[in-house]
Amino acid sequence: MTIDRTPPPYTADEVTTLRSFLDYFRATLRRQAQGLDAAQLAQALPPSTVTLGGLLKHLAYVEEWWFTEVLHGRPAAGVWADVDWEADADWDWHSAADDSPEELHALLAEEIARADAAIDEALADGGLDRLAARPRGDGSVASLRWILVHMIEEYARHCGHADLVRESVDGATDL
Repeated sequence: MTIDRTPPPYTADEVTTLRSFLDYFRATLRRQAQGLDAAQLAQALPPSTVTLGGLLKHLAYVEEWWFTEVLHGRPAAGVWADVDWEADADWDWHSAADDSPEELHALLAEEIARADAAIDEALADGGLDRLAARPRGDGSVASLRWILVHMIEEYARHCGHADLVRESVDGATDL
């Protein structure tokens, strides 16, 4: 199954533009990891320790963090609720090797669906100017607009990593 990836429209309103770019990069990352087995998802491109499986799980966590915990101020849920982040601040990256490809892909898909619902909720309650419920460490508060732009940046940066790692795994360059 090939993951559909629709380029963002050249002309659209701000919400559509932001969400389209986020969806495009989400799909790009998922495509870079599709069709690989557990060993391939755990393969790094030294000297980096970044793996495609780690990217899938990390971005699932980033979706949960920004749209559940920060935007809505809700407690961590699911697999994230029991993580001892003090024991391993990079648990999302490290634990991905223990998950099957199916589990990693499902986790990211579930977190994207939850994030999209959280975005819809915030848009209905203040639009892009809606402020997050959880302030940053310095006391500043991000708007939904800022969070969406940050998530686009986060995915775009990690898609570049995924391009390099995927090519090193099996030579694929045109996903």
